[in-house]
Amino acid sequence: MILGLEGKTVVVTGGGSNIGRAVALGFAAEKSKVIIFDIDEAQGKKVIEAALKEGASAAEFFRVDVTDFDMVSSAIDTVKSKYLTIDCLINVVGWDSLNLFINTKPDFWERVIKLNYISVLNTTKAVLPVMTSQKQGVIINFASDAGRVGERFEAVYSGAKGAVIAFSKSVAKEMGRNNIRVNVVCPGTTVPMDPEAIGENSMWKAGPMTEEQLEKAKKLYPLGRLATPEDVAGATVFLASERAGFITGQTLSVSGGYTMV
Repeated sequence: MILGLEGKTVVVTGGGSNIGRAVALGFAAEKSKVIIFDIDEAQGKKVIEAALKEGASAAEFFRVDVTDFDMVSSAIDTVKSKYLTIDCLINVVGWDSLNLFINTKPDFWERVIKLNYISVLNTTKAVLPVMTSQKQGVIINFASDAGRVGERFEAVYSGAKGAVIAFSKSVAKEMGRNNIRVNVVCPGTTVPMDPEAIGENSMWKAGPMTEEQLEKAKKLYPLGRLATPEDVAGATVFLASERAGFITGQTLSVSGGYTMV
């Protein structure tokens, strides 16, 4: 299938680890120009090397804290100046730590909301003037099935991801007249199996789930397994492509049937 992504400039936030890494390499295989925003410079540069080997027409790493609007805005300006267009923005950055809400504190809430929601506001705000001037663009924001149905031990995360879904629909309605599409991908539990996919800042570095918990989690999925990063990357690349040119404002669960909403 020809996806029409060759030569497109694609910014992937959180592109250094796990799903973000797989997404970056998925676009690289389509010969896109792959730009990674991440705070883990060592991990990000490894992915850039892999992206060039995979076939990216260009690849570059920017150390960006996506919770800092000024830093995001400056990086977007630099990408636009160097690559002339920004065709796709893929917001993969996310973070959580499992706990009952009653046991959490405001500093934890703030971190979860900043990383999962404010980061999306920052990057979207920075990139929309570029896409509006181009009269075209694609934004894909990552949420979670937790944001669709709620989840135990992830109350604040569920709320932040629910906000991403609602925000994305609103922007899709506002920006459709400029030929800008906005969609949401909701991965299920996605475990990086390759050590190269886990950076120092990845939530998987500390192993947030035990082997026993992972085995129990598999039983919750009709397909009987957990997602791989490549499962999620394939759906993301498709949504960014010309083949999905009439899809906007939608939320796609890539979660093995965990939720069916």
